[in-house]
Amino acid sequence: MALPPRMQDLVLAVALALYNLGSLIPEHRQLSPVYVAYLLVILEALPLAWRRSWPIVVYVAVGIPRVLYDELGFGFAPLPLAPAIAYYTVMDRCSTRGRLVISAFLLAGVIQSQTLPGHTEPYDFFVVALVFVAAGMAGILSRTRRAYLGEVEARAEQAEAERDRQVALAAELERTRIARELHDVVAHHVSLMAVQSEAAGALLPDRPAEAGKAVEIIGRTAREALTELRRLLGVLRGPADAATGPPSTAPVPSIDALDEVLVQVRQAGIAVDLRIEGSPSKLAPGVDLTAYRIVQEALTNTVRHSGAPTAVVTVSYEPGYVTVSVTDSGNSAGDAAAGRPSVPAPRNGSADAGGRAGGFGLAGIAERVASCGGSLTVGPMDKGGFAVTARLPAP
Repeated sequence: MALPPRMQDLVLAVALALYNLGSLIPEHRQLSPVYVAYLLVILEALPLAWRRSWPIVVYVAVGIPRVLYDELGFGFAPLPLAPAIAYYTVMDRCSTRGRLVISAFLLAGVIQSQTLPGHTEPYDFFVVALVFVAAGMAGILSRTRRAYLGEVEARAEQAEAERDRQVALAAELERTRIARELHDVVAHHVSLMAVQSEAAGALLPDRPAEAGKAVEIIGRTAREALTELRRLLGVLRGPADAATGPPSTAPVPSIDALDEVLVQVRQAGIAVDLRIEGSPSKLAPGVDLTAYRIVQEALTNTVRHSGAPTAVVTVSYEPGYVTVSVTDSGNSAGDAAAGRPSVPAPRNGSADAGGRAGGFGLAGIAERVASCGGSLTVGPMDKGGFAVTARLPAP
């Protein structure tokens, strides 16, 4: 286990003090007074215990005993390892101004020390200069490396934060998509079952055969809803669930399979006509599903709110676009009871044109259309009735 930085510096200071003291002991006969020399070399090393906290203060505290040692004429000075380490720390941790000031003082001190007695050999200056140049370069390299590692860590943190943000966004979009699918499936089938159950209640007990047919339609619609829910829940199965085998799911709904929806709506008592204009082309999966859900939700709103006896579904293919339109003949009493708007809904579909408080039907359609890059128009028609029209990009 690595020691804390402060403990490392304390060990370094004590070890260097012992080294300085040990280097003078063999020469103690030539040092006078010897205990002053011992004290100075010890004081030269001990401040290094605080070198990371106060680099400039420690450099000065290390330098003063060293200068006094030379000024008092003691010979056999130990290598200037303590001043070199203090200088290394200054170059590693101080500002540019602090480094320049300390470097200037260091140069002046080295030059001044070479003028003292006992420093007559040229190599003495070069040895000292080499020691401090190496210490300064090591400090600069350490500072550069630390700055680089800090930048790498900052980038890694930013990348991780961005990844988390993307994951959260993807999860939110997936939750929205699943909620939209669940609403479309449940609202459509449950609406049809509600209409048929009301019809069955009205037919009993006088017309049991027709009531039985309505009940049969309710059962078939419920089974279809369960199949759709199974398909959606199959998407949510995790890797552990996948080991038990693939779920039994139905194909993804397509605009080419509108007959099933039309049959259900006709059984609810609304005559629906399907019109195909232009040359049908294969749509992208997202656009195909969006077109299907638009028709499904619009017809569901007709069944639940309008009271209209007829409706028309138009799918128009043109170069680069497919337009899906659902219109009904309208019923003034039904419109008033349902609270349907008397002005077109916004093109971005932010309002629920069905008039239901807290509803998600046409708001979900608006989200689907926007995700495909299309446009949506919802509102009453001049001659009565209601229209939902979406223009979607297509290859």
